[in-house]
Amino acid sequence: MTEFDGLPLLRSPVAIAAFEGWNDAADASTAAVEHLEQVWQAREITAIDPEDFYDFQVSRPSITMAEGETRQIEWPTTKFLVASPPGVERDVVLIRGIEPSMRWRTFCEQVLEVCHSLEVTRVVLLGALLADVPYTRPLPISGSASDKELTAKYRVTPTRYDGPTGIVGVLQDAATRAEVDALSFWVHVPHYANNPPCPKATLALLHRVEEVLDLPVPMADLAEEAAEWEQRVRTAAEQDAELGEYVRELEERVGDEGIQPLTGDEIASEFEKYLRRRGGSAGPTAGSW
Repeated sequence: MTEFDGLPLLRSPVAIAAFEGWNDAADASTAAVEHLEQVWQAREITAIDPEDFYDFQVSRPSITMAEGETRQIEWPTTKFLVASPPGVERDVVLIRGIEPSMRWRTFCEQVLEVCHSLEVTRVVLLGALLADVPYTRPLPISGSASDKELTAKYRVTPTRYDGPTGIVGVLQDAATRAEVDALSFWVHVPHYANNPPCPKATLALLHRVEEVLDLPVPMADLAEEAAEWEQRVRTAAEQDAELGEYVRELEERVGDEGIQPLTGDEIASEFEKYLRRRGGSAGPTAGSW
């Protein structure tokens, strides 16, 4: 690739982005971008300077040691990688990072500045949230798009969520204001089975990525891992009569109720009901999303 101002000159690039933290229930969305990095052998091209955006007491740098000597300090940040999927005349920019602690508007400006320099014309944002859905069915995906044409083309199921948002929502708004096509896809992770990883949720997001990019994504072992995950949850439901009954209730719901994301209060309420049915024993936490 030809280098221009330190960045490569790309072919009709589309960006795929995900962020750890509140936007990433069961680590499902960052796992999707990480999967693309691996199967397409992406190479890092730049990163956001973390100094202005992260509280290092919250997102601490990590250190690697070898033979008692410091080898490297890895700072929490947002990285940009480029992949060139075989057989297509298009490059893909992969953006993976951690939700910043501060200065979100400036952070979004820097992300979009890099995208502009790379001549990215469309940004696809991936997220994962906790919801009241049965693990036995395809996990719903809701989202939003910067215009009605994109919504119709990619059959985006609009989210009806009102409440606090994360960096995914803020970055999508910033991209739209900058007249960059922006799509977001949020996979709905069962709140009672939210411990990472959740390969079924990651697989669902990758299928949407395939549609947007109009190219096949090698899924490697994800289908088998998703089947194993589902079997583990099934075993837990078989061993816990109350959980099994709860899942059956979810399966019997009609209409589109199953794709409603839960607010924090609703998640707490659902867990209280679940714990009462189990006699008040401790259960898994709802996690942050």
